[in-house]
This record gives sequence, structure tokens and C-alpha cells, in this order.
Amino acid sequence: MTDFNDRERAFETKFARDEEMEFRVTARRNRLLGQWAAEKMALTAEETAAYAKEVVAADFEEAGDEDVIRKLLGDLTSAGVEIDDSAIRTALTEKMVEARRQFIEEAS
Repeated sequence: MTDFNDRERAFETKFARDEEMEFRVTARRNRLLGQWAAEKMALTAEETAAYAKEVVAADFEEAGDEDVIRKLLGDLTSAGVEIDDSAIRTALTEKMVEARRQFIEEAS
């Protein structure tokens, strides 16, 4: 019975570690996405840092990526940037790849 309990704890630990890693990668992706959008809006370095934090915080409004996409689309449109939903979704995918790559490089 001890072997089963040990194995169960190991799976639970791995699950928790994987969930934490996914959370960190998503937060980094959102920060990178905020920086990408800030560049399109021609924000200063200080404004870019603040805006990236806003994008990260926006992800906590609801489950999934729709809250982040909605924020970016609204902000970019308000700033006069010609962009559509699909361009933001493409950037979201690209920034997720970049965030994962950064975590892998840091772990090496």
C-alpha cells in the first residue's frame, strides 16, 4: 500500500509542478504580448512596462485567453492601430512559443 501512496504523491507533485510551470509560461506570454502591443502603440519604456503588467493582470478576469484578446483589441484600436482579432491571436500563439523557449533556455 505504501508504494501506491508514494506513487500517488509523486503524481500529485508532478501535476502541481506542471500547473505552476504552465501558469508562469502564460504570465510570461502575456507580458511579451503586452510589450508587443505597446510597441505597436509607440509607448515609452515606462509605459510599456506598466502596460505589460496590465495585460498580465487582465488574464485573471476570466478563464481562457478571451479577456486578454479583448483588452488588446480594445487598446490597440483606441490607439489608432489597424489590427484585427486574428492578428492578435497569431501574436498570442507566437508569444507562447517564445515564452516556452525562454523557460527552456533558463532551465538549461
